Amino acid sequence: MRIRTIEPIAVSLPMLKPVIMAGEVVRRADNVLVRVEADNDFVGWGEAASAPIMTGDTLESIVSAVHYLESALRGRDGADIAGAHAAMDGRMYGNHGAKAAIEIALHDLAGRAAGKPVHALLGEKKRSRMALLGVIGGGDLEGDLRDAEKKKAAGITAYKIKVGIDTAANDAARTRAICKLLGPGLLISADANQGYTTEQAIDYVRAVKGCGLDFFEQPVVADDLAGMAAVAAAAPEIAIGADEGIHSLADISRHHECKAARGVSLKAIKLGGIRAVVEAGKLCDSLGMSVNISCKTGESSIACAAALHVASVIPNIAWGLTLTHSGLAEDVTAQPIRTDKGHADSIERPGLGIDVDEDRVRRHRVQIATRNVA
Repeated sequence: MRIRTIEPIAVSLPMLKPVIMAGEVVRRADNVLVRVEADNDFVGWGEAASAPIMTGDTLESIVSAVHYLESALRGRDGADIAGAHAAMDGRMYGNHGAKAAIEIALHDLAGRAAGKPVHALLGEKKRSRMALLGVIGGGDLEGDLRDAEKKKAAGITAYKIKVGIDTAANDAARTRAICKLLGPGLLISADANQGYTTEQAIDYVRAVKGCGLDFFEQPVVADDLAGMAAVAAAAPEIAIGADEGIHSLADISRHHECKAARGVSLKAIKLGGIRAVVEAGKLCDSLGMSVNISCKTGESSIACAAALHVASVIPNIAWGLTLTHSGLAEDVTAQPIRTDKGHADSIERPGLGIDVDEDRVRRHRVQIATRNVA
C-alpha cells in the first residue's frame, strides 16, 4: 500500500455560538483537513486546527507545510507511520499541526486497510467509555449559568469554565456561581488560556478557594514556569494544569520538576501527532500527573475521533476528554461522533471509524493562497 496523493483542504466551519476565551473569540473554526489516498484506493483523513496563539499555525502555514512534506511521503508504505514521521522530521523542523494532520490520516488509512480501529494501532485499549469535559465559555454570568444547567441536565459530569476574559474578581464570582449551581461530586476546572498575570492568577485561586474547583489550566503565559509554580503554591488544594506550555515530553518533565503543574492537556497539534500524545500520556502517568486529552475548539469529528482513540489507550485520563465537534453547526462527517449523557464510547470500526462527507467538505472549503517553499 503506497501513498499516492496527500491533499490539504482548508475549511471554515460554522460554530453554533461563539466561544470566548482570553485572547481569542472563535466564531468559525478554521481547520485544515488532509486527505491521503493510497494506490489500493483506500483513503485516510486527518485534521489540524489553525492555532496561531497556541502553536503558531495558520491555515496558510499548515496548507503550505503539507504541500512541502508531500514529496517526502509520496510512494512510501502508508502503513509505515514511524517511517513517515522520520521522513517528515527530516524534511521540515517543527510544524506540528501539519505533521499531526498527516499522521492522523495515515493512521486512518492503515486502520482501514488492516480492518482495525486506530486505537488497536496505538496500544492496548484501557477503557471503552470516557467522560467528556463540557466547556462553558460564553463569558457572561447568566448565559453561563443557563449553559451549565443545560449541560448538567444532559448528564455531563466534567466541566471547564473559560476565565481570563474579565477581572480576576469578576471571573472568580462567575466561577463560584457556576460551581454552586453544578454542586458537589463533579469534576470542575477553569481555563485562563494564559490570560492572567501571576498576581491576577493568585488573586483568582484565592477567591475561588473552597468552591469546588478541582484544577486550573494555564493561568499565565506558556513559558512562565515560575509564575505557574507561584500560582500552584498559593492554593495547593487546586491543581494547576498546563496546556499552551506543553509541546514536547521535555516540557512535561520541566513542569513537573518546577512544581509548575500537576497535570496537562495533551493535543495532537501541539505534539505532532497522536503517537506522540500516547507517549506523553505514558510519561505523565509515570510522573503521577493527571491528563486531559483535548481537541482545539471547533475541530470536527475527524480530529475528535483521533483524540477518542488516544483516550482509549493511554494510562489515565483523570481530567477527562475534550471533544469539540459538538460546538459546530455542521460537521464534515455524515454521522458525527455520538455522545451519550456526557460520555463517549470507544470506536470499534476500522480506521478512525467515521465517514467524511466530501460534499460537506467542498461546501465549507476556502481557497488559500500558497507559495512553494525551498
